[in-house]
Amino acid sequence: VQLQASGGGLVQAGGSLRLSCAASGSIFSINAAGWYRQAPGKQRELVAAMSSAGSSNYADSVKGRFTISRDNAKNTVYLQMNSLKPEDTAVYSCNAALLLSGGFLRNYWGQGTLVTVSS
Repeated sequence: VQLQASGGGLVQAGGSLRLSCAASGSIFSINAAGWYRQAPGKQRELVAAMSSAGSSNYADSVKGRFTISRDNAKNTVYLQMNSLKPEDTAVYSCNAALLLSGGFLRNYWGQGTLVTVSS
């Protein structure tokens, strides 16, 4: 079982990127998930999270610009990032509680993907 994050890259300020976090292996579903980021010299922060019921919440710094979503059929969580700013530059990582085929929940981290926003 693993989480695979992808979609990072270099984009100009004002641009958009969509990050993906795909779960694979012997799982039933993604229960809850979140996207975190860590900029150089700063602590990791929660950017967006989605509960098992589908409700979402966002860091104040990204509200109105970022959207977290989930495709249950693909066991994938997305982070749509619009109106990107240079201060959004960071390594983004996904975290998810996966319902495994054994019937229990386990928390996993995906590897980070670098987002660089140029001014």
